Amino acid sequence: MNKDQPWTLYLLAIGLAVLAAIQFGLFNRAAVQTISYSQFLQLLEQQKVSELRIEHDRILGTLQEPIAGRSVFSTVRVDPQLSEQLGRTGVTFTGVAEDSNLTSLVGWLMPLMMMLALWFFLFRGVTDKQGLGGLMSVGKSRARVYVERDTKVTFADVAGIDDVKGELTEVVSFLKNQAFYARLGAHVPKGTLLVGPPGTGKTLVAKAIAGEAAVPFFSISGSEFVEMFVGVGAARVRDLFDQARRAAPCIIFIDELDALGKMRGIGSLGGNDEKEQTLNQLLAELDGFDPREGVVLLAATNRPEILDPALLRAGRFDRQILIDRPDRKGRLAILKVHLHKIVYKNDLDLERIAEITPGLTGADLANLVNEAAIVATRRASQWVELQDFTAAVERLVAGVERKGNVLRDDERQVVAYHEMGHALAASSLPAMDPVHKVSIIPRAAGSLGFTLQRPTDDRYLISAQMLRDRIVVLMAGRAAESLVFGQVSTGAADDLGRATDIARQLITRFGMSTELGQAVLERQQASYLGESLLRQERKDYSEQTAREIDLGIRGLLEEAYARARTLLEQRRSDLDAGARLLLAKETITPEEFPALLPLAKEPATYNLVDAAK
Repeated sequence: MNKDQPWTLYLLAIGLAVLAAIQFGLFNRAAVQTISYSQFLQLLEQQKVSELRIEHDRILGTLQEPIAGRSVFSTVRVDPQLSEQLGRTGVTFTGVAEDSNLTSLVGWLMPLMMMLALWFFLFRGVTDKQGLGGLMSVGKSRARVYVERDTKVTFADVAGIDDVKGELTEVVSFLKNQAFYARLGAHVPKGTLLVGPPGTGKTLVAKAIAGEAAVPFFSISGSEFVEMFVGVGAARVRDLFDQARRAAPCIIFIDELDALGKMRGIGSLGGNDEKEQTLNQLLAELDGFDPREGVVLLAATNRPEILDPALLRAGRFDRQILIDRPDRKGRLAILKVHLHKIVYKNDLDLERIAEITPGLTGADLANLVNEAAIVATRRASQWVELQDFTAAVERLVAGVERKGNVLRDDERQVVAYHEMGHALAASSLPAMDPVHKVSIIPRAAGSLGFTLQRPTDDRYLISAQMLRDRIVVLMAGRAAESLVFGQVSTGAADDLGRATDIARQLITRFGMSTELGQAVLERQQASYLGESLLRQERKDYSEQTAREIDLGIRGLLEEAYARARTLLEQRRSDLDAGARLLLAKETITPEEFPALLPLAKEPATYNLVDAAK
């Protein structure tokens, strides 16, 4: 529950109670019959009055017998001597209460003021959350300003991207010593765009620059410029740059620039779209401010392929810096930063953790350290050990174990042979990543088992033979089922999909097919968020070529399946022994089953002399 919600409920209850009291008073007033004072005296002499309540200038009473359906009456008091004299004349007379303008005004304004107060407290928060409130400040920038004491982030807190820190050092130097750079006419680039996958530390790098330079740091998301009112985003861009000029030297950081700078003319019927106006204003501001003023613009995005080309030209975002996933050395440095937050064993092998975590970003590694601490806490350990990090890696890669899902005995046997087929094929092929663990415990990811392979180093180039071997490993699960049981199951559905993708890319993207040559038939746009499921692929080839692609994919899959079956036939005794051990222990490692260790083969390498020729 929101901390402000109880106060809102209290105000609502008080308001309803006051309104009920007002309504109750009005109803009671409507039920009271007003009579003249002379009639009151007559009723009093006739003894028809049962109760009286005498006020300063008013009398309220109850009749024994109702008159006109009302038993409660009221009358205004008259001076006793004057009423006695008037009573002898037989004249009907009544009093008139004194009425002040202030009392009337309060009586009219009180209900109105209470309704306005209720609206202010109850609906103001809702309208603000929906973007409808604060109409007087819709053009104001919502940029959050951080100074050095708030940022508290420096380059010492950023690890694993030493090359990026080197490029950004001159930005910090310019902010600290503008005169040194200006003496020869040089100036810092107007805009610096940080590009990379999510979680690699783009926002952290921007804060570190502000922390190192000790200057104000304006941070805003690209989505905050876009509102339902046309022109509001452009006004906020102008206001943001005005604030920055007054606070110079400073840094403006726009996170998720793609929300603001998406390519114009896509998905819009005209040029008056709100997002396009906001983008046009940003382009105008980039052209209008002098970088020597000390205003440095930083932006971050993980979708550079959809940015408008006008943003990326020289004179606007002059420099693009890639912040990619860290390598082994970078992962080791990031782990050292995050390990200060937990209690770990002194002899913890950080090199081993860095080896088994390829492809993980800085955010992933921070999550890994936290997961390892949680695992160690669950087993009531005094510190975090290597086994806790191994369990955390398995949790992140394969999902949470679902030990409550009990498979039938025949299903467990099929899964055991299936996973052991993957593991033996991986250990039999050269240059394949070594097997780390094999398990038949169902996981939250939807798998009934998994074979975990972890590389020992980072690879940036993959040969055609390595791609073919990967397809063999993927097809080995189904090959083991067919070899042992004489039939196949649906357990290889995910393996077949991944194998088909590799075979298609081998033919259409990498030009590794002898039949179709080295032409690239399907291009892939650079995207850090993965390929869009709704993207329509443009096919610039004939139907005959499409048929050859399909036949080539089928040939690669059939060839890999035949190789996998041959490997497992040669190691049938290891397959049976490994499956029995897996059924007994559910999870095994190469240390428990040495047949999973890689065979003594030379790794696949390139002949650099032949390549040079």
